[in-house]
Amino acid sequence: MPHNERCFSGEAAVPGSRFWNDLVQREDGLYNRSDDVRSPFARDYTRILHSQAYRRLKFKTQVFYNIDNDHICTRMEHVAHVESVAGTIASFLGLNTELTKAIAIGHDLGHAPFGHQGEVVLRKLTTEHLGEDFWHERNGLRFVDNIELLADNYNEKRNLNLTYAVRDGIISHCGELDENGLRPRTEKICLEKDFQRPGQYSPITWEGCVVKISDKIAYIGRDIEDARSLGFLSKRAEQQLLDMARVHDANVYNTTVIMHNLIIDICENSTPETGITLSPAFNEQMNALKDFNYKNIYRHQRFKPYTHYTELVINELFSALLEMYDERGTWDSLRGASRYCPELFGSFARFLARYCDPEIIPASERELTDIAVACKNRKIYGRLESPKEYIQCIIDFISGMTDRYAVRVFEELLRY
Repeated sequence: MPHNERCFSGEAAVPGSRFWNDLVQREDGLYNRSDDVRSPFARDYTRILHSQAYRRLKFKTQVFYNIDNDHICTRMEHVAHVESVAGTIASFLGLNTELTKAIAIGHDLGHAPFGHQGEVVLRKLTTEHLGEDFWHERNGLRFVDNIELLADNYNEKRNLNLTYAVRDGIISHCGELDENGLRPRTEKICLEKDFQRPGQYSPITWEGCVVKISDKIAYIGRDIEDARSLGFLSKRAEQQLLDMARVHDANVYNTTVIMHNLIIDICENSTPETGITLSPAFNEQMNALKDFNYKNIYRHQRFKPYTHYTELVINELFSALLEMYDERGTWDSLRGASRYCPELFGSFARFLARYCDPEIIPASERELTDIAVACKNRKIYGRLESPKEYIQCIIDFISGMTDRYAVRVFEELLRY
């Protein structure tokens, strides 16, 4: 057993710890039940668990677009892997496992349909039409802050209103940077305004740092398993992988053991002084595995048709919805188009109604007015006073789709 078990217990995000009041702060407060036994972070976990964004992860691509193959990793399974890895590390080190698991289960809520390919397409659209960048970590914060709604005790839909610590862990979880010795930052920042690019700031908690490194361990390991089962890896690549894996363990054969070794190495080497860290040897191995994945999996030529299809689907959905904009006549345009494409235009109209001022919805649109009034959330699109607010709504609507739903409404367009 490593000698440093629970060596972070004095650094955990618990009552009395550094920034505690800030870490549990919620923007609008949250209703309480007198008999509730959960901590603030445990409440966040269940609020995320019950959100629609979390449910949709089961039909969102992780790497391989194969939604009808029950044995290929989806975004939901990836999130479960991250929660497992991060929970194991946090528990051993003496950190707050409830906070760790809440960040882990919510860290990828901002992913677009079709995985990172969908993110690339949406980034191009937001850059062109809004003059802004799109990246899933910030989109995840946008979703938990403004898009996802849950019913309160009176069945009125309200924002998730998560704690600062969980929101921070979501936007700061970027695992693409080759970092080691992760340490939390030492100041509270405005998450919505100060973050301008992925990985710009470290998480504010050690728990967030654990999720960040666990994300990389989880995706590197499982992506290799899926690539192998789908025949992406040549015999030469398989041998290269085996040689890399066996450098530190002659018995290693599968990536589950590789992941285990990385987890144990973090537990053995992490201290408050060194940070959440891998030994030099295992850090080199993890970076080598990441490079292997990029060369042999993520840039594989078999992804070309999928890339083109992703661009076609998302761009066509965006264009079709953008054509409906007609200032105050937008509602009429959507109603007219819904006669031919009820799934796409009807569901978009209902989505829009949840987040705009109810007063701008025509009195004749009784269903949409009822939806708007029943939702007591922040009305982020206001009165749709500019095309940019409408375009942002399109981006939010598409980015929340599952692969399956995006394909379905795209095929509906083919019959339009």
